[in-house]
Amino acid sequence: MAAPVTASAPPAARLLLVEDNPGDVRLVREALALCPGPCELTVARDGDQALALLRGPGPRPHLVLLDLQLPRRHGLEVLAALRADPTLAGLPVVVFTSSEAGDDRRRALGLGADAYHPKPAEFDRYLEAVQALWDRWLAPR
Repeated sequence: MAAPVTASAPPAARLLLVEDNPGDVRLVREALALCPGPCELTVARDGDQALALLRGPGPRPHLVLLDLQLPRRHGLEVLAALRADPTLAGLPVVVFTSSEAGDDRRRALGLGADAYHPKPAEFDRYLEAVQALWDRWLAPR
């Protein structure tokens, strides 16, 4: 007699959030909790910590969500370092920042960011933005 077939849960999406603002970290956590699938969130509080995590052992994230205004190493420097490293260059990186400056957008996309999303100021729109990022980059296919 054949064993019954059971559906297994999809593996958790892995997200590295590079963000020094505790309020934004909390909002991203809340938004991910509303998403339909599991997500393993790792937070790096500055650019140096992000690069150390990405270059260290363990599984790579499926997406890097990168703020620009970071202590120790600016987000654009982190992005340039990721794109220059052959082992990390293919990681999807979405810049998620409070800067709506056109120059920041151009520089980030020019350095190889996969997308650039300004953080909405309103709570509901912030949650919607993170959920849209989930749908586009992390949802199981």
